[in-house]
Amino acid sequence: MTNFDSFKELKELIESIEEDAGKFYEGGNSAAGTRVRKGMQEVKIKAQEIRVGVQEIKNQKK
Repeated sequence: MTNFDSFKELKELIESIEEDAGKFYEGGNSAAGTRVRKGMQEVKIKAQEIRVGVQEIKNQKK
């Protein structure tokens, strides 16, 4: 998987959380809030992986 594929995966992950975010913020659905929190943790992990990959590519160019 390329770093750009990881970026696309992150984007899809955020989009997948959108429905539950609406249910939580607009409808007050607590279970949806739990799913949002879980999804956001996955976003955090994926974003960190991308950051590390970007830094590795930058270091290789030096």
